[in-house]
Amino acid sequence: MSTPNVEAVKLDELNCWRIRHGQAELLVAQQGAHILSYQLAGQPPLIWLNDEAVFKTGKSIRAGVPVCWPWFGVFARNPQSVQAMRVGNDAANAHGLVRAMDWQLGGIEAEGESLNVEFILPCPEGGFAEWPHQVDLKLRIRLDEQLHISLTSHNRGTETVSISQALHSYFAVSDVRNVHVEGLDGLSYIDTAKDWTTATQSGDLAFVGETDRIYLDVPQLLSIVDPTWERRIELTSSGSRTAVIWNPWIDRAAALSDMADDGWQRMLCIETANVMDDVVDLAAGASHTLGVSIAGKPL
Repeated sequence: MSTPNVEAVKLDELNCWRIRHGQAELLVAQQGAHILSYQLAGQPPLIWLNDEAVFKTGKSIRAGVPVCWPWFGVFARNPQSVQAMRVGNDAANAHGLVRAMDWQLGGIEAEGESLNVEFILPCPEGGFAEWPHQVDLKLRIRLDEQLHISLTSHNRGTETVSISQALHSYFAVSDVRNVHVEGLDGLSYIDTAKDWTTATQSGDLAFVGETDRIYLDVPQLLSIVDPTWERRIELTSSGSRTAVIWNPWIDRAAALSDMADDGWQRMLCIETANVMDDVVDLAAGASHTLGVSIAGKPL
């Protein structure tokens, strides 16, 4: 068993760790318990580290795997049960509360041939100011021949809490115009780029323009097929029946200050999620784990 190599690094204002274990190298920030990049020796990255990402205290990072919780996306588009959890009339941040918070590093420990990294976000007594519920969060990362990410919510309160959430994964691709996604054929999806209309996927998903879709009743396994890099990225989800697939394309990317104008070509988001009718109703004392395992395989 190889000994993990852990190096504390600072990216601008943010405390991070570079972790090497076996063939894997992981870069993770304390803010947001945010995986920034992941790759295997001699291969292109699997998780995309945006060249133009901004690493500032209190600012969400557009790269890697942001944690979206306890609501996803635009707050007002969430189901009423999720909206009812929030108090106050101030504008709600997109994608929830925890992306720009500092999490506690619970530990980095070898276990057999794998390596476990754990981050904890204990809920303040009485909950957060705009979200007064006693739900603790734990993000676990396991490195073996794959990258395993799991987000566990534990309701310590006395009432049921409704949450929507996502592991907002940015995957590195050779050119999004040349890749396709397998596993979606026949699924219903909500096309948020086309006025939230509903449609049915026919065949594999290829990319020819801005894409922002919520796929429903998704199977456990989805694959990004990248012929140029002769690679398939397999995503195996758990605790989830929805997936969000996003690429900003030309105009949206040009409008983003923290993405290069051509950055859209090198990334594809497939977000393992609990959104729409797949929100989590967490009873008092209950826990729920949302997870994804990521494997790069040759075509």
